[in-house]
Amino acid sequence: MTSKQAVDLRPVWLLLATFLVAVSSLIYELIAATLSSYLLGDSIRQFSFVIGVFLSAMGLGVWLSRMVNAALLGFVWVQIFIGLIGGALAPALFFAYAYLGDIAVLLYGMLGLIGLLSGMEIPLIARVLKDIGAPSFRFENVLSVDYVGALVASLAFPVFVIPHFSLTSASIIFGCLNLAVAGGSIWVFRDRLPKTIWAGWAAAFILSLVALVNAERMVSVVDAAMFEDDIIINETTPYQNIVVTRFRDRTRLFLNHSIQFDTLDEHRYHESLVHPVMATTPRRNNILILGGGDGMAAREVLKYPDVDTVTLVDLDPRVTELFRDHDNLSTLNARALSDPRVTIIADDAWLFSENTVDVYDVIIIDLPDPKSIALSKLYSIEFYAILMERLSPHGAMVTQAGSPVFARDAFWSIVETFEMTRNPAARTPLSVTPYHSYTPSFGDWGFIIARPFALQARDVSFPENLKYISSETWQSAQIFAPDASRTDVEANSIKSHPLVTYYQEGWDHWFR
Repeated sequence: MTSKQAVDLRPVWLLLATFLVAVSSLIYELIAATLSSYLLGDSIRQFSFVIGVFLSAMGLGVWLSRMVNAALLGFVWVQIFIGLIGGALAPALFFAYAYLGDIAVLLYGMLGLIGLLSGMEIPLIARVLKDIGAPSFRFENVLSVDYVGALVASLAFPVFVIPHFSLTSASIIFGCLNLAVAGGSIWVFRDRLPKTIWAGWAAAFILSLVALVNAERMVSVVDAAMFEDDIIINETTPYQNIVVTRFRDRTRLFLNHSIQFDTLDEHRYHESLVHPVMATTPRRNNILILGGGDGMAAREVLKYPDVDTVTLVDLDPRVTELFRDHDNLSTLNARALSDPRVTIIADDAWLFSENTVDVYDVIIIDLPDPKSIALSKLYSIEFYAILMERLSPHGAMVTQAGSPVFARDAFWSIVETFEMTRNPAARTPLSVTPYHSYTPSFGDWGFIIARPFALQARDVSFPENLKYISSETWQSAQIFAPDASRTDVEANSIKSHPLVTYYQEGWDHWFR
């Protein structure tokens, strides 16, 4: 190969490097946003903060790049530092959360550094292209390749990265990618760079490879610190992180690190959710469950012999697969998800409710708390209006509604939301019954039943052999203590979403 041919390959390498660093930079941003939504809650707020911090840091990096005298050497060192910081992003945040309980300062500090260094990349590459005399590779070409890299990263993250790698492994892998770009650049421009730079690059690359080999071990160490019991399942799907733990005969489910049930007391929650609405509704042949992918609510529904069909709609098919097919998990729901009366549909609750033409006698809403706007819409007047169209005239629906103690305003906002929703047939207010029960894993927890028409008072008969709900506990569940009684709050609508603020302020008051 002649010297001229070697020089001709350099612009091509720099454009390839542009593509690769664009991919890795956006992956770091997505990892940070995903982790912050997992660990800090409110995904829309966290994604907005992450994007804002990252882009502003990139802008600062663009401005600071002018202070780098040697563009090529500066680019290589930028890649080495991004590789180290970006590779450490997820492991450091998980360790901080497990052992310190707070990640905000570390998260935005590391994100700011990565953004600053990422902002320096394109100006430095453009200067190197100019220095080597590549007039055909204009600055527009570099930006175009950069945007293509961002597109590839945004598509690859949910489709390829999340389903196949833990966030810890993904962070280190893309850190290695930046270091590979640094190593490739050192080799391609070896006649222009000091040989001593190989030592710094090699040390960083070896450190990253060691971290990559031990990535899953690091995950295990962090998980052991975050979760009290042995971890039997730890999977990340395109929708969430699923962790199932066990200690002796005690099993717990965590989604995005938030507890969903503990077999020691889950009967209190699921009996409270299901039996008051089932036992007080005159017809219960056709049941719809929104959420509840663990099958516990379906288990309680199937205790009624007159139930003909149960349609369970859960966004994440992996949850229902695990609780249907895993021997140890399916026994927890009495194999309800394998019952021929149960139909499982993987779909968004809103879209399913909007598109179905079926009518249900009872609708059970077992969805996550309204900690973000994406979830808040499932507690809105608009959503409840859609569900009322799917409810039989003498049917009823029930939702879990969070804690009337920890998030008092949020709970009563959901009550107000039901009361502002109209009966589609008569255009009259719904009959709304708020109630609560105590579940040790969650604390005092609230539920709300809504019907098109009020029922006449009559004795309530619950199935035999229930562990918690009885006629007496049902009556007492409808009484609220003064510190959990009704407050003056707004109904929740997709136009304003006051519920998210009520929810965040309530939990922050108690726990932050």
